[in-house]
Amino acid sequence: MRVLIAGGGTGGHLFPGIALAEEFMRRDPKSVCVFVGTKGRIESRVVPKAGFELRIIDVKGLKGKAPRDKINNLFLIPGSLYQSVLIVREHKPELVIGMGGYVSVPVIFAVLLTGIKTAICEQNTIPGTANRVLARFVNRIFVSFPETKYLSSMKKTRFTGNPVRRGLIGSSPKRKAQNGKFTILLLGGSQGAHSMNEKMLAALDHLMPMKDSLKIIHQTGEADYQWVCREYGEKAFDSEVAGFIDDMAAAYRDADLVICRAGATTISELTACGKASVLVPYPFAADNHQEVNARVLSDRGAARMVLNGDLNGRNLAEIVMGMAADSIVLSRMGAEASRLGRPGASKAIVESCYELLGRN
Repeated sequence: MRVLIAGGGTGGHLFPGIALAEEFMRRDPKSVCVFVGTKGRIESRVVPKAGFELRIIDVKGLKGKAPRDKINNLFLIPGSLYQSVLIVREHKPELVIGMGGYVSVPVIFAVLLTGIKTAICEQNTIPGTANRVLARFVNRIFVSFPETKYLSSMKKTRFTGNPVRRGLIGSSPKRKAQNGKFTILLLGGSQGAHSMNEKMLAALDHLMPMKDSLKIIHQTGEADYQWVCREYGEKAFDSEVAGFIDDMAAAYRDADLVICRAGATTISELTACGKASVLVPYPFAADNHQEVNARVLSDRGAARMVLNGDLNGRNLAEIVMGMAADSIVLSRMGAEASRLGRPGASKAIVESCYELLGRN
């Protein structure tokens, strides 16, 4: 099958697309999966490394932008639509899948009058603007949560869960030995989170009583990498610091506790790996969707949620020390997370796409 996958800008839109491409290739190694994204974003580095072709279009988002930026970005739309048409003509896809975000819009619109089948994937409980617009035009909608607003009631909607990269599926929730140390994995999303970096470093002074029994794996984002490395070095904590973690399967495997934002892709990975977590929703996410995502887990005992404004160095340290001392709570949270996981999401979506095209 020839598939065009539009999405990027953040790991939350990109990584589920890579998971789908992997599943298309697993089902039929002769499949051709081409990604469409924008220049200078995460897809520019990750997609080629994953072994897939990336095509670039010039488009930028509108939501949350200053009036002048909105006007400038509006002028990019005709050009991005033309670029998308050229990509479609060159690659002749049988199916176009939008992963959410502004990149999806011109690519989906480029094929609406061609007869090429289209689908979108919505990762969050509250759909973004792009998917709300595209939902009325596409042939099929795949959602990650049965609670997804606006889309769940449509006849063309399928509840599949959020696709997770193959390397994470089935990875053992039991960590490998880390010299007997309690291991924290701190993630601020694919681009990092400055406020979470600050609060983790502020917690170090309060974590001194368990310093010798603690290890911290910290994804900082590129902007904060040097500063965070220096702080850990000065306080002599056992740490692994990276601007971006390529081997997430190993990072999840090693972690006893994950402290992270509540993007839908991160939540899907936590449930796929059966990991206990402290979720700190990004407070400026559109429609506050990260808090809604986090409550799906916290309401079921699969995670603890702490609002960004309520988190500080002292109470973060208290949470870590409390969980490190209670293995029963950690095990229970991990087990509940596993129960919420849908590791077959990629397979379900690909099978539905084959069905959409009338193939067995």
